[in-house]
This record gives sequence, C-alpha cells and structure tokens, in this order.
Amino acid sequence: MSGMSKLFGTKKSKRQLEDQVVEVLKTIYDPEIPVDIFELGLIYDVNVDDDMHVTIAMTLTSPSCPVAETLPVEVEEKVAGLKEIKSAKVEITFEPPWDKSMMSEEALLELGFM
Repeated sequence: MSGMSKLFGTKKSKRQLEDQVVEVLKTIYDPEIPVDIFELGLIYDVNVDDDMHVTIAMTLTSPSCPVAETLPVEVEEKVAGLKEIKSAKVEITFEPPWDKSMMSEEALLELGFM
C-alpha cells in the first residue's frame, strides 16, 4: 500500500504544482488587452513532469502579435521562478488558431462581449 500512497502523493503534488503554475499565468497580461493570458484562452496545456520541469503549450492572438518575442520568455521566467519548478518551456502553436470563443466568461465580460 505504501507504494500506492506514494504514487498518489506524487500525482497530487504535481496537480498542486499545475494549479500554482496557472496562478502565475493569471498574473501575466497581453499588454494590448486588459485580461490575463490564462483567461484570454492563450494557454492550451500545462504539464509538470516527474522531474518538475514544466511545459506550457500556448498560442498568441495572432502570428504577428507584437509580443511574440517577449511574452513566451516572460511566461518561462515567471513559471521557472516557482520554488519547486526546475525549468519551464513554452511551446508556441497556432493550431488551433486562437479566437474569442476561447476566452473565459470572465474575459468576455471584462472586454464587453457578454
């Protein structure tokens, strides 16, 4: 049984770390839009592996987004700053392309779409 509880504990702590990563992502804003990148729907996936390395799949509002060079770096630096995290890597994708249907209700309200 101790092996199972150990495994369960690892999974739980990874989930807690993923939640912490999301909290950090909610502090990062697209400078052109007054909504954080998580609520905006730019984050497609957050994965914490067993070695505490984080991979974040994200997109931008458009391929020609003015912060295409700086926003992924900001995300990596802030997430890597979490105490338990060893490294953070952002993978930019445009599949599927971002559109406003990916925004949370909170973001839609903030931007006046609801």
